[in-house]
Amino acid sequence: MTGGFVLSVQTGRVAPLGPEHVPSGFVKNPRADAVRVGLLGLEGDEQADLTVHGGPEKAVYAYAVSHYPDWTAQFPALAPAFHGGAMGENLTVDGLDETAICVGDVHAIGSALLQVCQPRQPCFKFALRHGNNKLSKAMVRSGHAGWYYRVMQEGVLRAGDRLTLHHRPNPHFPFTRLIEIVYHGKATRDELARMTEMPGLASQWRERARQLLD
Repeated sequence: MTGGFVLSVQTGRVAPLGPEHVPSGFVKNPRADAVRVGLLGLEGDEQADLTVHGGPEKAVYAYAVSHYPDWTAQFPALAPAFHGGAMGENLTVDGLDETAICVGDVHAIGSALLQVCQPRQPCFKFALRHGNNKLSKAMVRSGHAGWYYRVMQEGVLRAGDRLTLHHRPNPHFPFTRLIEIVYHGKATRDELARMTEMPGLASQWRERARQLLD
């Protein structure tokens, strides 16, 4: 797969989530309008805990719609919930998944340029959203993590926009390998050395690679 398109766009405000009413912006609602993309994400989108969510290197979260049948097969009781936005994603993408991208890829979507910088690490709010505490482990097991973008060029996007590869600085470092390293560790010293200086990689993983090398 070399390209794709945005099947749907979702944003959400902070609201109580789950029986404990935990503040969260996980629940996203579809947007039919053109949405402004700033350095910290989509206009109208919010995160509750900014220590682990949001920020310039988690500005926009994308997820492949092709994974939803697998989720339905694993958790049939949740099938009605598995549609665009169910993973908390801003962009539900058709025609592209983690196997087709590399770390640091820059995608042109609408008038914005977005850079793939890290995978999603599922937290307890994923389980709260759907009332099943097995979901986070299932995401780690499958590697169907989705990807976070940083915003390289602000602009406007909407559902139906094509997603095209604008620049690929790390053609020999597949995003699926980064997911394996983030989820399971066991990076080689060569990989860690490359990660310390890797264009586009989120700063937390560059720093983590330096720590492991030291």
